[in-house]
Amino acid sequence: MSERPLVTAHVATKQAAYHAEVVGEVASAIAENDVVVVGMAVNPHVKRARQALDDAKVAYTYLGYGGYHSMWKERLAIKIWAGWPTFPQIYVKGRLIGGANETVHMLETGELADLLDAPRP
Repeated sequence: MSERPLVTAHVATKQAAYHAEVVGEVASAIAENDVVVVGMAVNPHVKRARQALDDAKVAYTYLGYGGYHSMWKERLAIKIWAGWPTFPQIYVKGRLIGGANETVHMLETGELADLLDAPRP
């Protein structure tokens, strides 16, 4: 697996400033809530992840950012910040666990319950 490239101070500053208010909103929600789902309207993977969490009776905070034709720059900022290329992005106790497939898998194997029982890192 290749490592992420080093960036100049200029690039790091640009990345940090790109829709910083949205990224800050996501970061705050992750810090304040045990489970956070970051998604977008109409996306079937977001719906599937939320349904799986609902079925498992796992409480979560949902942050939605537009749909396929709106707020794409805000979603791009979240992707850059998180290092995860798709939505949904599921966070458990401050950790990005992945998207819908990973969430369903972790619910089925009990790994998600284990994370919820563990202290925050």
